[in-house]
Amino acid sequence: MAGITFTYAVVRTPPLPVTVSVSSNTFPSTVTFSKRRRQQQHFCQCTVDANSVANAVTTTTTGEDMFSVNTNSHDCGFDYLGQSTKGDLNLKYEINGEVDVARKGPIEEVAKLQALEAEGLLNGLGIQDPSTSRHSPRGIFCTRTLNLRSISAIGYDMDYTLMHYNVMAWEGRAYDYCMENLKKVGFPVDGLAFDPELVIRGLVIDKEKGNLVKADRFGYVKRAMHGTKLLSTRAVSEIYGRELVDLRKESRWEFLNTLFSVSEAVAYMQMVDRLDEGMISPDLGALDYKGLYKAVGKALFRAHVEGQLKSEIMSKPELFVEPDPELPLALLDQKEAGKKLLLITNSDYIYTDKMMRHSFNRFLPNDMNWRDLFEMVIVSARKPEFFQMSHPLYEVVTSEGLMRPCFKARPGGLYSGGSAQMVENSLGIHGDEILYVGDHIYTDVSVSKVHLRWRTALICRELEEEYNALIHSREHRALLVELIKQKEVVGDLFNQLRLALQRRNMGRPAQTMAATHMDDKELTESVQKLLIVMQRLDEKIAPMLEQDGEHFSKRWGYLSRAGLWDKSHLMRQIEKYADIYTSRVSNFLHYTPFMYFCAREQTLAHDSYSFYDSQIDP
Repeated sequence: MAGITFTYAVVRTPPLPVTVSVSSNTFPSTVTFSKRRRQQQHFCQCTVDANSVANAVTTTTTGEDMFSVNTNSHDCGFDYLGQSTKGDLNLKYEINGEVDVARKGPIEEVAKLQALEAEGLLNGLGIQDPSTSRHSPRGIFCTRTLNLRSISAIGYDMDYTLMHYNVMAWEGRAYDYCMENLKKVGFPVDGLAFDPELVIRGLVIDKEKGNLVKADRFGYVKRAMHGTKLLSTRAVSEIYGRELVDLRKESRWEFLNTLFSVSEAVAYMQMVDRLDEGMISPDLGALDYKGLYKAVGKALFRAHVEGQLKSEIMSKPELFVEPDPELPLALLDQKEAGKKLLLITNSDYIYTDKMMRHSFNRFLPNDMNWRDLFEMVIVSARKPEFFQMSHPLYEVVTSEGLMRPCFKARPGGLYSGGSAQMVENSLGIHGDEILYVGDHIYTDVSVSKVHLRWRTALICRELEEEYNALIHSREHRALLVELIKQKEVVGDLFNQLRLALQRRNMGRPAQTMAATHMDDKELTESVQKLLIVMQRLDEKIAPMLEQDGEHFSKRWGYLSRAGLWDKSHLMRQIEKYADIYTSRVSNFLHYTPFMYFCAREQTLAHDSYSFYDSQIDP
């Protein structure tokens, strides 16, 4: 039959409606659900060629025709969590009404049944259960609810974000070049070696005192090191008991935002020892700790500017870069889902192209190269100023990196400089429609959120090690918590008996008749026994507290914690500025580009008491 096509299809339908039986003889009611086996239904569909039949309208039941996607921000609403519904999938119509099964029965039970069926389909496709990714070292953790479906563009930093360097190799060579430059101007560096165990990300350098400190979320210093020597708890209290770390005072405090800070911090703390030992020549001037920090920073800056370090890395990238085959595939999923991918890096074009080709091209399908992934590439971006002000924009026009002035960025372009506002204007999207992913808590995450209201993601590779360390120390921490609870119970009893003894000694009337006849000796002995018990508990708790976190860092403990109970200053910065955080970009591969990240409930000090009170009948 000319112009007419018959299409035969087999469609697997969802389970048929559930059967519900309710037993009213018990309380609460018992509800039993049963479902029938999934069936196959056969359809024969006729479509008519519009070229053969005038004014004919054809309809095909393909997946694309069944659904529609919200793509216009102005036409989209907001859900009950305040997230835009842009990018949400909508059902246009159902196959023979079979999808209507999802509309029948108690929604709680229907949801469970449909989830079970979907899990079966995923197993058949060889895809792991999505929940397994959430509870693993490679999970993506949410501090502020983020609907990834509503994100139109995702921007990426490169160094330590799309590109993970071997810290010992990269920072070790940066340290070596820094020390060579210091030696050239007369600093005593012989006998010193790179020791990454001295520092972790999130510490703060006190440039006035030559100290490296770890602060809690309020800015109180919990641990400190002068030079390479850890200070005692007493010394920390005497030095910082009346001071708070305030990162706004940049002349004094330097926050270690990124792994790039490791080499500088190690070099500085070692040189503080040399300064204290009187080994630095007076010919270099009257150096104090702040002047010494400037000298170390200048030496490291020269190592980067002179290009020797990056030239060495480009010549043998396999020695410095840890490959991640999943990373390009994660970005490919995002691109194919309609996200506009951006690369915004402070590195120059030659270095960026070399490193991206090495890390991406071999893992991409169908002869793709790394440039094919990105809607726009911006090198030498000069972040954080890139997010705050406008710089001249240049288009990179040759593979050697030659450039020409440009006044407007266009999709598909390769540029140097410019500004975030130019990117927004070029793509026609703004603010919370853009997610930016980087490893630097200030340069990448804080500034883009504060000035542009972009959504943000922080990459912190050390999370994997910390996650595993917390699991490894689970029994230790459980015992420690139990001992502290015992101390709290004994302490409360001790305090009450001490107060009773105080009142008796002061001649105040007893609170009860029984107390009037109580022997002073019995009361005093009980107070003495409890005091001994508390002292013994303290003797056991103190060293255990010192050991807590040593599975991650023997000097500094956990990255995200300051002591047993509180968060570190770094964790406070992450919670404030990063909507989500994770260990590596490839973790997105297990979450899909359509993920709805929900922030977890934030506990408050009085939550436990409220819960306890709610269990008591009025």
